[in-house]
Amino acid sequence: MTQPSIITDEMRAYIGRESEPIVVEVDKTSCRMFARAVGYTDPLFYDEEEAKRRGYRSIPAPPGFLGHPVYNPARPQRLDYLPPFQTPFTRILNGGTDIEYYEDICAGDVLTVTRKLVDMQERQGRLGPMLITVTEFTYKRGDQVVARFRGTLIQY
Repeated sequence: MTQPSIITDEMRAYIGRESEPIVVEVDKTSCRMFARAVGYTDPLFYDEEEAKRRGYRSIPAPPGFLGHPVYNPARPQRLDYLPPFQTPFTRILNGGTDIEYYEDICAGDVLTVTRKLVDMQERQGRLGPMLITVTEFTYKRGDQVVARFRGTLIQY
């Protein structure tokens, strides 16, 4: 006897749907803090003069850092990594992250980000059914795509 699918029509309707854009900023302090947190010691991520000497506009965003949402209590916005629908699962695992860069991202950049659910699958695991979703975030500076972040989320 086959189990009914855990993927509903409502969930499927989100595949390919792009979110409204969110504004994120890349600033010097955040670049430095991220670099420090992950253990980067290259002066490039701390010293703006060194970054400019190496051909950057300002301190470059360290690999893995793509800015942070601009906070305004009058217009709350959130860069949500969870699917935009309810699931029956309470446990979540990061199934992998890929970031593809097309242009340098530096302190001073203001980017817009959109999210799109690109794939959804169900699998049977040792602990029972799992929902695997792949979400893609597109980062733009003006009209130019500067990076794509693709994340896989496993819910079980």
